[in-house]
This record gives sequence, C-alpha cells and structure tokens, in this order.
Amino acid sequence: MNNPGKLVVLVFLILAGIAAWLGITHLRQPGAPAGLTGEGLSALPPFSYPDVEGNLRASEEWSDKILVINFWATWCPPCREEMPLFVDSQTKYGAKGVQFIGIAIDDRDIVRDFADVYGINFPILIGSTEAIELANQLGNRFNSLPFTAIFDRLKQTTYIQGGQISRERLEQELEKLL
Repeated sequence: MNNPGKLVVLVFLILAGIAAWLGITHLRQPGAPAGLTGEGLSALPPFSYPDVEGNLRASEEWSDKILVINFWATWCPPCREEMPLFVDSQTKYGAKGVQFIGIAIDDRDIVRDFADVYGINFPILIGSTEAIELANQLGNRFNSLPFTAIFDRLKQTTYIQGGQISRERLEQELEKLL
C-alpha cells in the first residue's frame, strides 16, 4: 500500500470494525465522564464532500436545519441495521426541519448501490481521511462506526454517540430540538 491516505483509511476501517463488533457506545450528556466517545467540538465546523453522484455538497446547504450526521460504511452491520431508522425518521421529521446526512467511509459505487437498495431519502456523502478527521473532531475518539452527531439549528452539538443509535434515543433527542 503505497498511498499513505489509503493506509489511514484502512486503519480507520479496521478499528471501526472492531469497535462495531464490540458494540462500543457512549452517550454524550452534560457532565458525563468521557468514555469511548470523547468530548467533541461544541459546534459543527463547515465541511464539504462529494455525494454519490460526484456533486460537491457543503454543510451550509442545510444552514436552517436540525442536522443528524451519521458516519457509516456499507460493510458495517450496525450501520446497515440503523439505515431504515434514518429513512423512517427523515420522512417523519423532515417537514419539521430535520435533515439527516450520511457520510460514508466507503467506495462511492458500493454506497450508491446501497442507497438505491435501501431507498435512502437523504443526502449520502462520500468521506475520506478528511471525514474521519471531522468525526474525530466531533468526539469519535476511537473511530467507531456508526457514529452519530446531532446539531440544533444554530449548529451547536446537542448529542453524540458512537455505535448504533436506538429509535427511542434518536426520537428523544430530536423531540428536544423541535
């Protein structure tokens, strides 16, 4: 492997697979001790990544929305399991100003096929080492996948979780912001 960027992605994917296999999760709550998911930035920094069609999409596009950003991969079983929840939740909460965004740490063609099969109704962006760095900045200190971060309309971090999120937790966190 001659490309250092590919090596970083490979190491990330291995660590993320181990974390997913172990079921690593930690809920970020005020005053909670740092666990497997550490304290992250208090606000979402600007970012841009290509979508599955190759079009560059920037975070400013969703400036007036509550954002649920999920870092995931097609090879990650918990990631695949929670996708139907995100599709259902985008339908349920989209008209209320909630926008789900998936950032895949994966191959664009595989992700495009996955999105078609699962009927994903929200933007899927293709991340690379920069997306891994963004997840780390948001509190994903062990590179676990899936990793979900929720932001209010002012782009302040309200919740982060490494590992699969439950319907109950997701709805509880979103209802606080509506």
